[in-house]
Amino acid sequence: MNNYSKLKDLVLSLEGDFEKFYDKKNSAAGTRVRKGMQDLKNMAQDIRKEVQDMKNSEGAAK
Repeated sequence: MNNYSKLKDLVLSLEGDFEKFYDKKNSAAGTRVRKGMQDLKNMAQDIRKEVQDMKNSEGAAK
């Protein structure tokens, strides 16, 4: 569940930058949103790999 907390924290940390970019047209906030989304993508990929590895190790143990 630690990964879930990290994922949730990352998404919540981007909220202000999303508002600044979309509502106030702040281009620097857009750059931070893009970086945050890349971090989110990488984190999601890591979690997918971890879940798959756990599933595979359970299947091998049976």
